[in-house]
Amino acid sequence: MIAHMGKTVRMALDPAWVTGPIFDKELRVSSRRRRNYSLRFFYILVLTIFIAVVWLSVVDVQGNATVQQSRMAGAGKKIVTTIVIFQFVAMQILAVIMLSNAISDEVYHRTLGLLMTTPINGLQIVMGKVLSRLLQLILLLAITLPILAVVRVLGGVSWGYLLSSLCITLTAAVFAGSLSLLMSIENRRTYAVIMRTMFTLGSFYFVLPVMLGALWGRGFSFLSVAHSLQKSMLTAVMVHVNPVAGILITTSQMLSPSVRGLPYSWPLQCVVMLGLSALILAWAMAVVRKVALRQATGQLDAWFKPKKRKHKTPAPAATGMEDSPLGAIKRVQGPPVVWRELRAPFIYGVDNRNSYIGLAITLIALLFTYLASARAGCLDEGFVHVAYLMLFVFLGGVVNAVFAATRITSEKESQSWLLLLATPLSDGDILFGKAVSAVRRCLPIWGLLAGHMILFVAIRYIHAIGIVHMALLVAWITCFVTGVGLYFSTRFSRTTSAVVASFAVFLGLWAAGPILIGLFSMISPQSSLPSVYFWTHPTIQTQIIMDGAGGRQHARTDWRALEYDTAHIVYHGDTGPLSVGRMTWMLAAVSALYILVGLLFFWRARRHLRRRVFM
Repeated sequence: MIAHMGKTVRMALDPAWVTGPIFDKELRVSSRRRRNYSLRFFYILVLTIFIAVVWLSVVDVQGNATVQQSRMAGAGKKIVTTIVIFQFVAMQILAVIMLSNAISDEVYHRTLGLLMTTPINGLQIVMGKVLSRLLQLILLLAITLPILAVVRVLGGVSWGYLLSSLCITLTAAVFAGSLSLLMSIENRRTYAVIMRTMFTLGSFYFVLPVMLGALWGRGFSFLSVAHSLQKSMLTAVMVHVNPVAGILITTSQMLSPSVRGLPYSWPLQCVVMLGLSALILAWAMAVVRKVALRQATGQLDAWFKPKKRKHKTPAPAATGMEDSPLGAIKRVQGPPVVWRELRAPFIYGVDNRNSYIGLAITLIALLFTYLASARAGCLDEGFVHVAYLMLFVFLGGVVNAVFAATRITSEKESQSWLLLLATPLSDGDILFGKAVSAVRRCLPIWGLLAGHMILFVAIRYIHAIGIVHMALLVAWITCFVTGVGLYFSTRFSRTTSAVVASFAVFLGLWAAGPILIGLFSMISPQSSLPSVYFWTHPTIQTQIIMDGAGGRQHARTDWRALEYDTAHIVYHGDTGPLSVGRMTWMLAAVSALYILVGLLFFWRARRHLRRRVFM
């Protein structure tokens, strides 16, 4: 009896009963993957660049030593807050991507059903997958600790802020990763998991506070929403289930300790987020067991197959195909790959209802933000439309990048790529069909942008010339992003690798690029390279377009009298405003350049289409 109790206690204290052999297997595999080491290298590189730029922007290297010493505390605060915000965003994105194929990999390789024939249970499958992949993120967080500890010596930053930000970031990444794993169980396509998880997190963190803010009539920022609900219990609930609010509150309290903020406790928020993650993982364990049993019994295809509505069909003609289980044969019209991709729904679901539900929720949330802006009296101001269009451009670019990078890797993972290459279709036909599919799936986002422009042009809050300029911007973003995504989709065999590589290119061009250009401008102040670079940045172009064409005043101005201010990006030479003709010419030149680069990536993807097909 005592021996049995001792064995039970030892098993309870041993963490192996939670993770099982899945955790050990995942660690052994991840240790042999070069992309994990590359991820750590580039993570450290980007952090170093951030620190160098922030340091040079705060401390004057050629100034007096006394003045530099007085600025050390400010430099330390700015560097720490920059690193904290960067890793808070990066950890959640990486968690969603890394866990987006955690269970679908087992489904594709048909090993999930075999796992149920072993002593491994659903708890060990789920926890082994989650902990093994989150361990890579924990290593990235551990990399930043020495940097934060060294910078803290400069003063102004307490250990409490470092600890709280680290815990908030880690629990937010666990929640995002758990949600991504849950959605990967019932979705075979990695891009669908990433998009649904991002949509869910965005709705939970941003759309819900915005809608509540519109209902209470107090702006559309999260903090204004919280201040409007100070005396209610809903304030505490909203703050403690939203890591974005938590990181903003802790950062503001560190920068301004004397200012009294909202009632907030970061340990409580970490416990709440871990509790929500535990509920999601418990749900995932139950679903994993059902899917595994269905695969073991050969019913998995029926599990994933969408239900179809019953339609009355006319009696078939006497062609000998009346008893065919496939039903009526649909004739292919046009290019086969394009025909096949266009027949697929935007978002896979029962009767394609997820597409309509998601579109309806998005439109309702957008109308609430319009209502909030109208109540604040700023809907006719140019800066409001700058924010809206930047949001649409960001979402459109992200969605386009995900879909383009997964067009071919999804075929490889489903083991249908070799069959497609064995058809008489040329490489150009295959890539063109995949490009059309990627562009088509981004139409809802670009449709929101077009609807916003048309609506406010009609009520004269935006000048009509803005439609032409934004069309040029959207055209080159679509061509460039699609070309880059297809190229990496042909080079990699895994969807995760292709998506990460595509995002690395875009983040390097449009996130790390401004930092490097800022560092270069400090070293060489007379160079015109920063001005040339900023003209190629999509957010800068959006800002210039809306600064000149957005707002009631500009919308009612004759198009020949419109002026576009470029003084904030042109540091030398002519800093005067641009006319409509010159602005259009500049945008057309940048668009042509990006379209040519996108076509170059498309050509390179065509060259690599039939190479290393047996990876």
